[in-house]
Amino acid sequence: MKDLDYNKIMVPTISGRYINNDHVNEFLKTLPATFKIDVVGKSVRNESIKGITFGSGPNKILMWSQMHGNESTTTRAVVDLMSYLKQDIAEVLEISKSCTLKIIPILSPDGARDYTRINANKIDLNRDAQDLSQPESRVLKTVYEKFKPNYCLNLHDQRTIFNVGETSKPATVSFLAPAYDEDRNISPSRKLSMQLIAAMNDKLQKVIPGQVGRYDDGFNKNCVGDAFQMRETPTILFEAGHYADDYDRDKTRMFIFEALLKGIQVISKNLVSNYTIEQYLSIPENGKQFVDILIVNDNYIDNQLTKSELIPIQYKEVLNNGKVAFRPELYHFEKQPSEIFGHKTLNCNDENDILWIKEKDLLKLL
Repeated sequence: MKDLDYNKIMVPTISGRYINNDHVNEFLKTLPATFKIDVVGKSVRNESIKGITFGSGPNKILMWSQMHGNESTTTRAVVDLMSYLKQDIAEVLEISKSCTLKIIPILSPDGARDYTRINANKIDLNRDAQDLSQPESRVLKTVYEKFKPNYCLNLHDQRTIFNVGETSKPATVSFLAPAYDEDRNISPSRKLSMQLIAAMNDKLQKVIPGQVGRYDDGFNKNCVGDAFQMRETPTILFEAGHYADDYDRDKTRMFIFEALLKGIQVISKNLVSNYTIEQYLSIPENGKQFVDILIVNDNYIDNQLTKSELIPIQYKEVLNNGKVAFRPELYHFEKQPSEIFGHKTLNCNDENDILWIKEKDLLKLL
């Protein structure tokens, strides 16, 4: 395969963190007849949930994004994937003959419009796999049962708090082969999930070395990934995370696209068995040691504090006039880590850092 020029693939009209049906539907109008577009169901507020089918091969891959409406990075990566698949090139033809892709770009249109994790009934769809109390959950189950996928790709975003292992590298992309049972045994389907993740990690290590993490594999049958794994379908959780100075996640979008394409190619060429469980398990587990801003030596401002005092600040994402704004707030760790890292570290003994703190109106948080 020749080198891919991502800049020619990326869809610039779909940008930023706020993505809803309006944005995606405009793109879908540009797809050629090689893509079949259906309304596979409706949300609580009667917004359409679209399903896009590409290819006619025996390897069936189901993927869905924005199950949580405020997790849009993978939606943009999926749009870029469809942009790639529009091309009349040998690599795309090979995929179309060997694979059938079923893509739901936005599973929770109401959550996407409101930029919230929950749907319009205030339910987390990724905790509704057993109750199926929500129309969006039932839509996914119906698509799954009709399509009968060989692989499922469950696409999400994760917070900026995650680091890789105990290193100071952010978990820019994280993966998980969801558990099959309480004991986290490795079923045949989970083994395939692990092998496919190992393939994608092999690709990503070449572009973001040390910045791929492994998500916690605690079993929860109410989570969709675990539920599908229980039904013996290899399922992979994707988590799009932080890359330095990339709060719009344009870089991460590209890495998710590259991982998706790598995974599809490996399935298409029947190369999954080339990768091992051990390669998957070698991916470090995620830590939770990052904050967006770490202020040190704050005794320079308030001499009542000790020199060891650190001020961790985390951004809260707020929808404001159709754009996502980042509002700084004091952060409290669930469990205090041994070391804290900042995506931006400010030293109160540094005049330039003090100016930045004042300019961003952070003094009120100290």
